[in-house]
Amino acid sequence: MKDGDSADGATKVGDKHPTPHLDQLEDGPWPSFVTGLKRLRDEGAPSNQKVMNDLLGQLNHSYENRLGYWKGGTLSVFGYGGGIIPRFSEVADQFPESKEFHTLRVMPPAGFHYTTDLLRQFADVWERHGSGLIAFHGQSGDIMFQGCTTENTQIAFDELNGMGFDLGGAGPALRTAMSCVGHARCEQSCFDEVRAHRSLVNTLLDEMHRPSLPYKFKFKFSGCANDCVNSIHRADFAVIGTWRDDIKIKQDKVKEHVAEKGRKYTIDTVISMCPTRALSLNDDDTLEIDNRSCVRCMHCINVMTKALSPGDDKGVSILVGGKRALKIGDLMGTMIIPFMKLEEDEDFEKLEEFAENMVEFFADNALEHERIGECIDRIGLPAFLEAMEIEPDPNMVNHPRTSSYVRTDDFDEHAAKWFARKAREAGMDVAAD
Repeated sequence: MKDGDSADGATKVGDKHPTPHLDQLEDGPWPSFVTGLKRLRDEGAPSNQKVMNDLLGQLNHSYENRLGYWKGGTLSVFGYGGGIIPRFSEVADQFPESKEFHTLRVMPPAGFHYTTDLLRQFADVWERHGSGLIAFHGQSGDIMFQGCTTENTQIAFDELNGMGFDLGGAGPALRTAMSCVGHARCEQSCFDEVRAHRSLVNTLLDEMHRPSLPYKFKFKFSGCANDCVNSIHRADFAVIGTWRDDIKIKQDKVKEHVAEKGRKYTIDTVISMCPTRALSLNDDDTLEIDNRSCVRCMHCINVMTKALSPGDDKGVSILVGGKRALKIGDLMGTMIIPFMKLEEDEDFEKLEEFAENMVEFFADNALEHERIGECIDRIGLPAFLEAMEIEPDPNMVNHPRTSSYVRTDDFDEHAAKWFARKAREAGMDVAAD
């Protein structure tokens, strides 16, 4: 068999670029992206093979010279201002087949629900019009259709759009949202993640397709504090499921767990691991929880899934400002709304209104290339809360006695007054009912 031919007679790339630097990345026990690129070069459609051969050659050239050879530009499809990531090669004379390698960011279904037939349709579209290289998913949740020419960008989008899919965000805009699989499969889910995801995206879709914000803005939705989509440190607006009554306990299942694993194991892996020491194991192998001290971290529920589960009074917490390093380093989300019910239609309307106000505040007050977390850091949390008409809440303060912004001598007094007022308001609500 000649070099460049396969066993089934299909013609392969004749002159493969040598890739000694990339070959090293295939050593070791872990899967390598290089293997996937080579598979597309050797087994993909003929047009894909040529593109991937030159892509591998250019990548090896970059590794050899320790320089990147991609430059951006401006590219989109009719009616859109974002969603396409343009990539033009600066060494197109040496690697002409990969001189254009644009990426289409496509919004996935909420909760990442796909059928196998749909995945095959994606593969067919990208084999015809792109390189065949697809990533599920990018950091913002997009399906990344990587490697397309300028000519084929509109054609590929039209087919994907015909399947019911739309471009995600790119540039200084609302980015593609992410939600965990949630209540479709997870018993820890505390709200309808899919509905919350879709309602906010549909409400703010113009901000995604027509970039007009100071910088990027991301929504993420996690059904519980396990935070399977990393919302607390990757989202400007994180919606995380929680509950405000007591953890539900099945004492018979607790005893079964202790009998199976042993008291020492249970104490070491559950009781001692509680961050607020809210758990205790009684002499009769029943579990006692100080629910006032519980911070809903999910650890005990994760370890003793049959014995423990979230309470019945479920809702969400909203945290704002999470992001990776930019101007002031990594930030985790700041608690803005400690608890919000999210069950009835009016609850979702309230969430949509709050999200719209947040994006409007960001558009009006953030500096160019500044995330909302950095904007809050610059103007101060009190100013942000006042502008958003949010009443300060002691639950926003995680460690009051270690915070330089809180006077520790009168914090307890003011917190007690706040909780007493909330209790009176709750009593009035009950009386009114």
